[in-house]
Amino acid sequence: MGEAVHFTRPHHSASTNFFIRALFLLLFCRYVCSNCRILRCNSEYVAATLNLRGPNKSAAYCNALRSYARCTRKTARTCRGDLAYHSAVHGIEDLMMQNNCTKEGPTSPPRPQTPAPNHHGAESLTTCDYEKSFAQKHGRPPAYQHCATFGDPHVRTFGDEFHTCRVEGSWPLLDNNYLFAQATSYPVAKGSNATATSKLTIIFKNMKECIDQKVYQAEVDNLPAAFEDGSVNGGERPGGNSLTIRERVPGRHMEIRAAYIGTTIAVRQAGKQLSFSIRAPEEVARSFTDEQDLQLCVGGCPLSQRISRGECCCSDGSVTTEKAHRLCKEKLPVEDVYFQSCVFDVVTSGDANFTLAAHGALEDAKVFHPDVKKLHIFQTDAACYAGIPSSLLFLLATAVISVTQLHF
Repeated sequence: MGEAVHFTRPHHSASTNFFIRALFLLLFCRYVCSNCRILRCNSEYVAATLNLRGPNKSAAYCNALRSYARCTRKTARTCRGDLAYHSAVHGIEDLMMQNNCTKEGPTSPPRPQTPAPNHHGAESLTTCDYEKSFAQKHGRPPAYQHCATFGDPHVRTFGDEFHTCRVEGSWPLLDNNYLFAQATSYPVAKGSNATATSKLTIIFKNMKECIDQKVYQAEVDNLPAAFEDGSVNGGERPGGNSLTIRERVPGRHMEIRAAYIGTTIAVRQAGKQLSFSIRAPEEVARSFTDEQDLQLCVGGCPLSQRISRGECCCSDGSVTTEKAHRLCKEKLPVEDVYFQSCVFDVVTSGDANFTLAAHGALEDAKVFHPDVKKLHIFQTDAACYAGIPSSLLFLLATAVISVTQLHF
């Protein structure tokens, strides 16, 4: 018999062995993380619970929790080392106990995908480019609309109506076949009717061939430059790059472009409040059912939630009306509703940063509004007189009294 062949193991130093083990762990972690779908479960749960209303709200919430639990079970094998996964599992259990939800029962139906236009041949290349697709179909560019919320909040609707709202809590700005946007507001001062937006949640609903569903959430002092799942585009579908997010001013101004629906959204922070602006085609803005009737961008504030900007006299006295008028005039030379809203916000809150909110909203409107002639809105409101000298107001009041006496 021949001699046995002996293979000698190459000698490695302790540091080399450590490096090899560390590299293996990193590669293993990367594999596990890339297959863990907990972020998608989180996104689906947020989408299923954001707009619950009506008498069946509790049952629908339990359905959403059971769907959430089922989603986590499906991805359990690849998420065993993921902290977010374990947090979600324990959180689901707690929420189901708090809401008396049974583990067995119906689940939330999957959110329907918005069908893509039925193009053929070369036209399929424009499926995720709304403007090109619309131009090919209609022979003209699409008509656009603009909506914005800022400050108190003040709402400029798609129909160019302008309201000042109290709307404390969470209210939908948009709720249609393509988008869902919700604002959460809080009182700007104790005992005041004025509120300001502290959180914005925007959902881009999935669209065949173009994007996966994406959720963007912003809070005061936390404007991320990515979607909730950490991505900066619409995902791995062929048209994933038709949804992008860009940081215009770090931590202060984000811009989201959704080319597949021809829409651009701006999110800003000024002081301790957020603002929202959108430019969307009419077809997109109007793509909702009768059940989706509560949208501040469409119908404005409900009558019960509207307040007059003339209520700016209710303040803590830290900023006078004259000073607010002067501060707002520096940023807003035209005394339109943006200027009036600025005066109202500064006097009510005592925070001069609200001048930046009104100025930012006007700057967005200059870019987003399709008709420059309708850029400025002028309304008769008590706040319109905020900067008029008291002597002139006295003469105006005297004239009114005189006319009244002559009439009678």
